Amino acid sequence: MQRHLAGSRVVKTFANLDFRRLFTLARPAGVADRSAQAVAGDDPAAKAQVIAFLDAIGYDAVDIGTLADSRRIGPNTPLHVQPYLGAWPDGLSSAEERGRWFFQAPGVPVPASRVRQLVDAAVPVPAGGPTPASAA
Repeated sequence: MQRHLAGSRVVKTFANLDFRRLFTLARPAGVADRSAQAVAGDDPAAKAQVIAFLDAIGYDAVDIGTLADSRRIGPNTPLHVQPYLGAWPDGLSSAEERGRWFFQAPGVPVPASRVRQLVDAAVPVPAGGPTPASAA
């Protein structure tokens, strides 16, 4: 991505959180149920700005390394969406029922220590390669 945006400073975060939980999981600094987000980028100053932004909107940050390392938070990785969403309840047979639950479920806080565990459990893939099943 950075190669295609010459002159920009790319930092990846929120790639693993759905739009609903973005709002419902935000918490003030220092509370026990504050969630964290992974942050990846090649520019330390840009990452520092993003980390400050995350703190301001209610999230802790876990620096996971470079943009290349951001593959550890993409689709089919242990940190992608599901930890923040929680388990789907049994018995949701229709798309309408699943949709209603999705919008009503407040989400599950994922602290920095858990974010680090899930990132470390992800199976890395070569850039541009197929997305693997994650190591869980």
